[in-house]
Amino acid sequence: MPDAPAQTNFSVPAEADPVWESLVNSARTVGKEEPALAPLLNEFVLSHPSFERALASRLAAKLAHNAEHVSYLNAVFTEVLENTPEIGGQIRRDLLAVIARDPACDSVLTPFLWFKGFLALTSHRIAHRLWQNNRRHFALLLQSLVSEVFTVDIHPAARFGSGILIDHATGFVAGETAVVEDDVSILHEVTLGGTGKERGDRHPKVRRGVLIGAGAKILGNIEIGECAKVGAGSVVLDNVPAHASVAGVPAKIIGTAREDLPAFGMDHRI
Repeated sequence: MPDAPAQTNFSVPAEADPVWESLVNSARTVGKEEPALAPLLNEFVLSHPSFERALASRLAAKLAHNAEHVSYLNAVFTEVLENTPEIGGQIRRDLLAVIARDPACDSVLTPFLWFKGFLALTSHRIAHRLWQNNRRHFALLLQSLVSEVFTVDIHPAARFGSGILIDHATGFVAGETAVVEDDVSILHEVTLGGTGKERGDRHPKVRRGVLIGAGAKILGNIEIGECAKVGAGSVVLDNVPAHASVAGVPAKIIGTAREDLPAFGMDHRI
């Protein structure tokens, strides 16, 4: 998977971090328009000094079962986010991807507060770092909590690039050795799974720019080539060449993707 672009430490004042500045401004605006939401916006955005602190607070509140768990999860999330600035860069690219590709999203505040695809993927990024640091039981705890709360099940070892949109997200599954590169768009009920009980490298590799339609099942250690398009409801069991369009059960190549980057266009017609 391509290396992530170099990132700076984003735990800085709002005016030096455009995404954080946009989040703060949106929260202030919504708080004036919807006074009933002002306490929530203050708790999860406006009372915090940085994007990382705000995000840790939001994730902990969504995933914890009680107040004691909120405090502990918040501490762990803050530790990972502030000590791993590249994750902050990936998350910001995810937010911008949601805004660019989802017509239901009008600001960074919307996915930050409400979109479970964004929140689930962000939680996975933290779990993945914990997995890499041999805190595997805590990583598996996060996987379990995310599955319960968001109905998204991503193994902590799975690798994701940045600029990822998981739209709606309900029922999304990614196995232990799955790889999703940069700038991919995925709809709900997609499975990146295995084909049996084999061990080792056994899950799909999704290359940059791919668009995967709702309900598609991609199974086995196969490659979905760069900028390919997978039709909704397809069952993919073989490699898909770059820029190809596939559909059906089992999926077959039926043409060439018309867009240079199908993930950006979000056109699910095959």
